[in-house]
Amino acid sequence: MMTQASNQAPRLRSERLQLSGLRCAACAQIIDYRVRQLAGVTQAKLLSGALLEIQFDPALIQLKQISEAIFALGYGALPQGVDDAAEKLRQKRSWWRLFIAGFAMMQIMMYAFPAWLEPHPGPDSDLTPDIDFMLKLACLALSLPVLLFSAMPFYQNAWRDLKNRHLGMDVPVTIGIWATFVASVWATFAGGAVYYDSLVMFVTLLLAARIIEQRVQNKSSAALRELTSLQQPQAEYCPDWPQLTLRSVAAADLPPGAVVRIGPGAQIPVDGLVLQGESECDEALMSGEARPVLKQPGAQVLAGAINLSGVLYVQSSASGDATRFSQLLSLMERAAADKPPLVQLADRHASRFLAAIILIAIAGGLAWLKIDPARALEIGLMVLVITCPCALSLATPAVMAALTGQLAKRGVLLARGRAVESLARADVFVFDKTGTLSSGRLQLRHFAALSAADEAQIWDQAAALAAHSLHPLARALCAAQQARQLSQAEERADAPPPAAQAALAGMQQAAPELPPQAVLQEVAGRGLQAQLADGGCWRLGRADFAAPGCSLPPLAPAYAADSHALFAIQTADGTYHPQAWFAFADAMRSGARELLQALQDDGRAVWILSGDRTAAVQACAQALGVPPAQALGDLSPQQKYEQVRRLQAGGKRLAMSGDGMNDGPVLSAADVALAIGEGAPLAQARSDILLLSSDLQDLRRAWRACRRALSLIKQNLAWALLYNLLAVPAALSGLLTPWHAALGMSLSSIIVVLNSLRMLRQEAA
Repeated sequence: MMTQASNQAPRLRSERLQLSGLRCAACAQIIDYRVRQLAGVTQAKLLSGALLEIQFDPALIQLKQISEAIFALGYGALPQGVDDAAEKLRQKRSWWRLFIAGFAMMQIMMYAFPAWLEPHPGPDSDLTPDIDFMLKLACLALSLPVLLFSAMPFYQNAWRDLKNRHLGMDVPVTIGIWATFVASVWATFAGGAVYYDSLVMFVTLLLAARIIEQRVQNKSSAALRELTSLQQPQAEYCPDWPQLTLRSVAAADLPPGAVVRIGPGAQIPVDGLVLQGESECDEALMSGEARPVLKQPGAQVLAGAINLSGVLYVQSSASGDATRFSQLLSLMERAAADKPPLVQLADRHASRFLAAIILIAIAGGLAWLKIDPARALEIGLMVLVITCPCALSLATPAVMAALTGQLAKRGVLLARGRAVESLARADVFVFDKTGTLSSGRLQLRHFAALSAADEAQIWDQAAALAAHSLHPLARALCAAQQARQLSQAEERADAPPPAAQAALAGMQQAAPELPPQAVLQEVAGRGLQAQLADGGCWRLGRADFAAPGCSLPPLAPAYAADSHALFAIQTADGTYHPQAWFAFADAMRSGARELLQALQDDGRAVWILSGDRTAAVQACAQALGVPPAQALGDLSPQQKYEQVRRLQAGGKRLAMSGDGMNDGPVLSAADVALAIGEGAPLAQARSDILLLSSDLQDLRRAWRACRRALSLIKQNLAWALLYNLLAVPAALSGLLTPWHAALGMSLSSIIVVLNSLRMLRQEAA
């Protein structure tokens, strides 16, 4: 008979570990294979940002044991959110390693220069054998700190790779470093050419490339950690509802059906149903809808939305990982795990390429044992030195460093290196509307007076009422009133400039005021009203609220799709007097039309995918010159994701630009993701390119700069390939000396760097 305990399923625990030391896809495969072998681990999945998500049975294995197993492989693994002091120390040491290697390189180059001018020292030459020997000893001494300290990470990684039966980049690097050093020491005392200059230059340039790569990875990891922390906000829990006693708890710890209080301006921590209260919620991050959504008892609310005005009491239907917020995040992470075919191809063949370098060097040395045994070691070393992947390792980082600095001056942040190639080759550009092509902030488009009252008086009264609300329409009306007053003041300012500026500054600070003893009330989803002491009333909001029962002249068709507000005055006898219509619209972002026009002129297809109303999306497409069939509205995040996948299924390379949390999954699915700096942290964390300036003209410049950068990278790779195709046969044939090999390797790197510096001389158009 089975016991009750045996009938119970094991309680599994999910955790995330932040990994460090990963260099390629093979590293991830090694960790994944080892962790899955551990007893008690039921699932292991590597996410973007070097995060390992594991599910395990705490009764069989502890998180510390899993971390120790990963440490034993030679990689770092700490719980997500833990401050890794050891990682900070490693970063500090990396800079010291680079500094020492760079300093030694400059000194050794100075000592090696005479040997370049006089390859064969003699008693009658300017470089005597004694001086040559002393210079070699100096180079030997200077190369020791580089060999024993600066290059230490290469040895550690190579030993780790060999223990795990994996051929990584650091294996031939380590062989080349030590073979070069041993051969140079032998030549120092036995006579011949030395390669200390090549050794330290090789180490210096590789260390610089590794630091660039590590900085990009750190930014990605930090963004992801910040994003994950948004999943579990604090909630004001009502444990004895309908009593209103409150207790602050983490949203993930709320029991099923818990009732929470959500005050004005607070983030909604759960998915649920409104039990009490009325308010409007900003769900732009979740649905892309630009306008606030009215929430009344019985309405559904979503975690991640912002409560704008009233107090809501919500019964939770989902919290923690079960919310729509968390589901979007999971969808985004699954999409991010899909690698482009080019990356997968490179991962599969990287080890084979590195093995070929070592085999060619060994084969060349063995072949020369039969031809000239005295030159066998020399030939093998020449192949390793001349084919050291220095130029290849610098081909991309050198251009990236120049491009990153250039774009940073324009407020464009490159978060991932793959964005350069993906953006330059993109065939289809997909844009969200709200907050990306548009500013995401309502602006007054039209004012229509409906009475004979003075317009200035109407503006003052309406603005005085709107100043007491956080509603987007009210804020837009106040901003329009302030701009109107400033413009009028500037036109009629006859005072000297200092006095005029003081008057304008005073006007900016002066807030509109309601009549004395006015009682203000905001009706969620309808508007504002101020009850006056004389029995009258001012109203601003929807037409059926501001002037119920009144026949109103419609706005012009051009403003039919806009958001409207009516200002009306109710006199003491109960009669309503409409005063003015205000029409608001989400203004297009600066540079939007120019960007889309440039893309289409270059043969790129442009799509608009938005959660906003279809009518608003079509109006936006018409204003920006996008074909109506390529502008879709009322889309859920899942529908956006599916549409992007359909476009990619046709063989298109796709660039996606968005700003809201609902854009997270499609940003991860796109070949290159672009986010606006004013957007949600989720969109920013998943983006490859972040537009800090929020000016789409800068995105246009970034696109053109990436195209030029890709061209330079191709040139660098082509040169590195051509160099190796010419240098390897020449080294194997014995036509070169070690001096030629060292100089050739150095020159190949210098040419790559000089070509990359052209990026700095090309201003983004």
